Amino acid sequence: MFSLVKDLGIRVALKQEALPFLIAFVIAEFFYKFHSFTLECLAFLATWFVLSYAQALLGRPRGQPHTSA
Repeated sequence: MFSLVKDLGIRVALKQEALPFLIAFVIAEFFYKFHSFTLECLAFLATWFVLSYAQALLGRPRGQPHTSA
């Protein structure tokens, strides 16, 4: 997270990650009841990653190739 904010700036980082973070937080709060902080934290982070990735795929213009840098 520090690297993301350092590289992009706080406003851009929040703009990119706020929605996936909030959705992942709500999903984790209501559905993840593993009775283990570690498992719930890992599940939350995995959910956030998947939602962020989906947003990145859906948010890029059509015909633009995927660049991984």
